[in-house]
Amino acid sequence: MLFKYLFIITLIILFVPPVRRFVFYLLVGRQLVKEQKRHDPRSKNQRDGEVKVHVRPSQDETRYKGGEYVDYEEIK
Repeated sequence: MLFKYLFIITLIILFVPPVRRFVFYLLVGRQLVKEQKRHDPRSKNQRDGEVKVHVRPSQDETRYKGGEYVDYEEIK
């Protein structure tokens, strides 16, 4: 008897698109929407039309000081 109900519910979920979308939304959709909102660059207190410029540090301000030139010999 229980197997019969589970089988019918499984068939409904598999072959009825609105039910399938609803089940997907219950299982995954809410978490997916939360993650999308969290990673949306427009959601950070920035008004429409506002431009934000990221300034790169100049060469003098970087930690990388360059490397040394190393001689090498080609081995055949």
